[in-house]
This record gives sequence, structure tokens and C-alpha cells, in this order.
Amino acid sequence: MEFLDQITPLFVLLTVSGTVVGIIFGSIPGLTATMAVAVCLPLTYSLGLVNGLGLLLGLYVGGISGGLVPAILLGIPGTPSSITTTFDGHPMAQRGEGEKALKIGIVSSFVGGILSLLALFLFAPVLADFAIKFSYVEKFLIIFFALTVMAALSSDMLLGIFSGVLGIFISLIGTYDVSNGGNGKERLIPPGTEYWLQDGFSLLPVLIGLFGLAAILQEAEYGVPKGQSLSDIKVGAHSRFSFSVFKGQALNLIRSSGIGTFVGILPGVGGSAASILSYTNAKTFSRHPERFGKGEPAGIIASESGNNGLTGGALVPLLSLGIPGDSTTALLIGAFTLQGVQVGPLFISDNPATWDMMIFGMLLANIAMFVAMYFAIRYLALAVAIPKHILFPVILMMCVIGAYTINYGIMFDVWTLAIFGFFGWLMTKLRLEVAPFIIGFILGPSAEVYFVKTLESFGSVTIFFTKSWIAVVLWLLIVGSVAGSIYLSRRAKRDSETANPSQPG
Repeated sequence: MEFLDQITPLFVLLTVSGTVVGIIFGSIPGLTATMAVAVCLPLTYSLGLVNGLGLLLGLYVGGISGGLVPAILLGIPGTPSSITTTFDGHPMAQRGEGEKALKIGIVSSFVGGILSLLALFLFAPVLADFAIKFSYVEKFLIIFFALTVMAALSSDMLLGIFSGVLGIFISLIGTYDVSNGGNGKERLIPPGTEYWLQDGFSLLPVLIGLFGLAAILQEAEYGVPKGQSLSDIKVGAHSRFSFSVFKGQALNLIRSSGIGTFVGILPGVGGSAASILSYTNAKTFSRHPERFGKGEPAGIIASESGNNGLTGGALVPLLSLGIPGDSTTALLIGAFTLQGVQVGPLFISDNPATWDMMIFGMLLANIAMFVAMYFAIRYLALAVAIPKHILFPVILMMCVIGAYTINYGIMFDVWTLAIFGFFGWLMTKLRLEVAPFIIGFILGPSAEVYFVKTLESFGSVTIFFTKSWIAVVLWLLIVGSVAGSIYLSRRAKRDSETANPSQPG
């Protein structure tokens, strides 16, 4: 088999090392799996596609899993996807059961990762085979649906829509390529920047700026803490872990992993939604819901199996449709771009060996995550004490070097890094959503091509509604996502008003 020939010691070393580095990133509050992938992305150019993907997949799996360490030991989520882990993990640590809570989370993370990997292996090829039949109409509607889903599940639907549209708008800056149905003329370029923006903003410096530099600026705004004291890190060595804690939790594990995988398939939703939905369902169906939030192991199981279920699920739309499932998999598009490979319906059939290596790499990363965290958690937990005033300058240096070298030493890419790093920081102030923006930025050019090609072929916008039964189904999904968002928004507002009634003046 061709893919067996690609399993080299270097591939294994990079995948395992990436997993360990990802765990360390996830263990440090303020750093995330997305940031780890963004910082290391330029390294993949010299490694080649397969070895580069091994490194990035390891960072992805390790970064998501590592977030449970500070969530349990300090009550501070290491990543957004580990928010609900703090609810029950930290109370367990406070009563001296830190190591037990950590190992419950580690085992749950492993199960969630493996089940989501199984879903990726089974569903991505089927979805890709189906997507091959799509015309320009269906391809455009798929992207439109992805953008509406992101907007619907944003904290504010209108801001989510605006963020996605803004991403599309900025992606169209540059020359309107004739091969895409354009006229070959420049458009949307600010005066005086024509020399640098003829081809628009380069994707990779934009990604590194939004997910690397912006995070550093956010931390710097409030002052960079020196790190946690070692005396604050109480693993609780006397608390013994036993697999018997999972007795009666099989349904919780499978259900939470399934929820995480499904949320991962939805474009741009993110790990925090996966963990929150999993935790809420576990509490709803529990015989003892009153125990949740007070150190209930079932809460940790739900949260960690849910957020790790995201890892495989988010790769399904990426590899079958070319649509990233979350912000981290959006960065993986950068790795494919560096190697001149396009993801989409033909990727799996045209690159079977690479597809097999990705499956093997995800499996290896999950195993490496489990072994490293289960048997060395006492030492990995010390990562929370690394001073950020030492760590952040190193990361900043890597961001600048990476942006400069990606396109063979173009200084404007460093300016792009700075522009979008500042813009990413500013987005948090304006309550804009980064995930819809970056996925709109990635998918904008493709959406334009599909829209223009459709009009060239059929000459009427009515074809978007009448082309096929697939188009009709997609429109129903689009309407459903928007209607569901409006309903959830109104219910949240109503619940908020009920919980906090206005006081009479």
C-alpha cells in the first residue's frame, strides 16, 4: 500500500511532537490550538504535505485536549472548548481530586477523538462522492448555507452576518481574474496600495495575524501576567483514579462525542458550542442533575468527549466540500495551499495516500495525546507556570519570521500580519466574530466564481431556486438556520428578562 511507505520515523516524530507541543499550548491560558497551528504553519512548507499535516494534526488534537489542565487545576479554561470542564473539574481539584479529574478528562478526550475519527473515516468519502455531482448552483448554495449557519450560531446573528460579509468583501480586494469570469481590472484597492494589493491579501499572513498576533495583543492590553505559582498547581496525588468511574457513562460518552462531531461538521461553530451542548445534554438526561457544577465526573466526561469529538467532525466538510469546520481547520487550508493542493470533493479520490495518512495521523495523535497526558500529567501540568512575559516574545518572533518567509521574503506580508493582528484585536472590541470573518475570507472568491459562472451559464438568478432538488433542500436548510437563530435569540432575550426583571424607577 502506498500510504504505508509514507509512514516514516520523521512523520511519527512530527505527529507525536506536535501533539505534545499542542498540549503545552492548550495548557497555558491565553494560548489555543488555533494559535499553535497558526504559529507553526510556515514550518510545513519545508516539511512537505504529509509530514506537515502530521505536525498540524498533532497540534490540533493536543491543543484541544490540553485545555483541560488549567480548567481543572486553576478553574481557568485553557481553550474556549474547555469552558464547561471548569464547572466540575475545578471543584474536584479543590477537594484534592485533581489527578482523578485530569485522568477522567484525558480518557474522555481520547474516546471523543476516536469516535469522531471514525465518523470522519466513514462520512467524508460518502459526502465527497455526493458533492462531485454538484453544479455551480449547488456549490454556491453550500457556501451560502455555511455562512448562514455561522451567523445563526454566533452570539449575535446580525454581527455574525456582518463579520462573514466583511470577510468576503476583503477577500475580493485585488485584480478581478479573467479566468474567474472577471474583466482583469483592479477593484476595491485603496489608492496608493495598488503595487502591493494587485493579488489581494495573502491568506497565510492573514491567518497568523488573526490567530497569533491578535491573541498576544489581547493579553498585552491587560498586562502580561508572570504565570501561575507552582504552589497554585495542586494535582492531588493522593486521589486515585479508577476506570470504574466510567461505569454507567457509556451513553454519556457516545452521545457527547456524537454531539461534538455533529457540531464540528457545522461550519465555523467551534469547540465551545460542542462542549456546552454536550454538558447541557448530560445534565438534562442525568438522574442526578443537582450534582453538576459541584464536582460531578459525568460533567467532565461530557465536556471533554464533546470538545474532542469536534476534531474529526470539523475535518469532514473541509476534506469533502472544501469548507472548514472551524477556525483551526481553516488554518489547515493554508497548509494545503503552501503545497499547491486544493481541498474539495475530488481531494480524497485524487489523493488517496494523503487521505490515508491523515486518518493514520489523527489516530496516532490521539494515541500520543492519551499516553503523554495519562502517564506524564504531573509534569505537563507545570506548563501553566511558564511566564508569559518570556513566552509571548518568542511567539511574536515566530509569527513575524513565518509571515516574512511564507512567500519568499515579501515585506508586505509582515505588514499584512500587523494589519490583521490589530484588526483581530479590534474585532473583540466591536463584538465581531472572527470565525465567520475568516471563513468568509476563505470562501469569498469561490462563492463569487460559482455565482458568476452560474449567471454566465443560465442567465437568470431564478436558476438558484429551480436547478435541482438539492438546491431546494439547501434553501430549506438556509431558511431553517436563520429561523432557528431568530427563535433562539428571542428565547434567550425572554429568559434574560425573566431572570432579571427591570426594577421600577
